[in-house]
Amino acid sequence: MAQTTCRTGVTLNYEISGEGDPLLLIMGTSGSILLWGEIIPRLAEEYQVIAFDNRGLGGSERGQGPITVASLAEDASALLESLEIPRAHVMGWSLGSAVIQELALAHPEQVASAIMYATWARCDGQQRAVLTALRHPYATRDMDAALAAAGMAFSPQLLDHPNFEQMLEPMLPAFPQNEDQMQVTTEQWDADLAHDTLDRLGGITAPTLVIVGEQDLLTPPRQSRAVAEAIPGARFELVTGPGSSHGLHIERPDDLVRIVTGFLNDNKLQRELPA
Repeated sequence: MAQTTCRTGVTLNYEISGEGDPLLLIMGTSGSILLWGEIIPRLAEEYQVIAFDNRGLGGSERGQGPITVASLAEDASALLESLEIPRAHVMGWSLGSAVIQELALAHPEQVASAIMYATWARCDGQQRAVLTALRHPYATRDMDAALAAAGMAFSPQLLDHPNFEQMLEPMLPAFPQNEDQMQVTTEQWDADLAHDTLDRLGGITAPTLVIVGEQDLLTPPRQSRAVAEAIPGARFELVTGPGSSHGLHIERPDDLVRIVTGFLNDNKLQRELPA
């Protein structure tokens, strides 16, 4: 783990693994680097993976100013600048996928390709109800209820597994650890609810992959499909069957890595550089 102070004025905690084309990972709501689990070492077999904690979570400072999808995109842009990485592939989960949309629109020169995993462009009524319910325990500082509600991110198969609680235990440090981090997470849920790029997605020029699981309750497949349809040339991948939840990287890591590396291998950064 290392830290860097970015031009946005916030000190971000990050780690770099592997070698190859740079691949920036942007975490979802309430999570820190640890929540990526085994995806990082798997992707690091072929890529230089840069993972970081969004402001106010994990080892990153909160800094000043509002937390919005656009402000988090500026943090991601500033981190790449601070690390002297002019251009990278970018993969984001949930909130992180929304951040990629704003990053690709505001700083297209930094985004070699975009992988939006469990994404949406504008909340519909059902999604707004789900996200509002998930926000409430953080707003009332009820961590037990927040962790119980986090089960909505997993499949019925995993939730009914007899060892589910033991399986979840190693991930607990990846969630908010104190009241300040719960407040930051509340602000992240507000950013999720306010996110709206639907009328601007046509401006994204980076090669784009959209991935979602058919059992995803937080960012339903119809929402991810709408994003893919709005971005010129975007590829859409629906993962089906048991474990195809919002947390594909936890439940179906083999399938997710296969899809992601297949897409990245088709969009090698070196091919874009002059001979």
